[in-house]
Amino acid sequence: MSVAVFGALAAVSPDRMTDVCGEDPGFICRVVLNRTEDRELAELADKLLGTTLTIIAILLGALLVNRLVKRSVKRGLRTIHSGAVRERLGAIRRRTPNALLETDEVSLRAEQRINALTSVLRSIATAVIFVIAGFLILGEVGLNLAPLLAGAGILGVALGFGAQSLVKDFLSGLFILVEDQFGVGDIVDLDQETSGTVEAVSLRTTRLRSVDGTVWHVPNGDIRRVGNKSQHWSRALLDVEVAYETDIDHAKTVIKRVADELWHQREDILEEPEVWGVERLGPNSVVIRLVVKTRPADQYDVSRELRQRLKETFEAEGIEIPLAQQVVWQRGAAAAEGAGDKQA
Repeated sequence: MSVAVFGALAAVSPDRMTDVCGEDPGFICRVVLNRTEDRELAELADKLLGTTLTIIAILLGALLVNRLVKRSVKRGLRTIHSGAVRERLGAIRRRTPNALLETDEVSLRAEQRINALTSVLRSIATAVIFVIAGFLILGEVGLNLAPLLAGAGILGVALGFGAQSLVKDFLSGLFILVEDQFGVGDIVDLDQETSGTVEAVSLRTTRLRSVDGTVWHVPNGDIRRVGNKSQHWSRALLDVEVAYETDIDHAKTVIKRVADELWHQREDILEEPEVWGVERLGPNSVVIRLVVKTRPADQYDVSRELRQRLKETFEAEGIEIPLAQQVVWQRGAAAAEGAGDKQA
């Protein structure tokens, strides 16, 4: 039977096959022409069946590739973020065991970021895959792709020049999300000019609300450097001033005692406070530095509470909080006084 089939397929001469089905004859055209030797029927079958099957194969291939790319994007982002989260948690574990209670929050934040990035990258990949599939389908139906590709290239160049800032903002926003530079709820300082709490992060802009309530919309492409004041952990840093006549050791003991009392009462203080000692000698006071590690964004509330308690305790302990003092010499009055002494 196979011999009969091959014999039937070989019934048409190569020249006629090339003339009817072209230089690269399709399977449908070859079979129909060999079976019927009807040129019109072979061409019609090739257009209806061969082109249709090719288009279906292209669409199925695009769907398959799109599905594989989507899975790869999700898996790749999870791998990247899981590694980053493990690194952060390892550092936190070494320094502050109590901070491990925040593991769920870190994981939730990472999951939200993964979902946002996955949605964006999947949309881009889907668009690219089906645009390529569309061009292949247009080529199958007989359209000349050269003018379309040339027009698309010119349009792409024009859009690239006209939307440079938009592309820059988009890429910067993508890296902000991938690297987790900051997220919603973080307190950040952008280029030492704009600061506040992050309310929203998109691929184009970042929205901040400052302390006075002002809402700032900052294009991501304009962000050169970011100071995140509430990522992983924060630190309350207090420079406590005491008078020069104060016993420094006694003052350090009192400051440490007040900080330790607050540490045992509040869960947002992660580890034992430290008194680093004399930070500087000012014109009117001696400055003693106290540092307290806190949960993210809790350093401000802890600092206010510490200042109030230190003020009350200093009054009870008789430790003077210095006031600015200035000695004024009047040259004219001193000269007059000296002349009076000489006459006497």
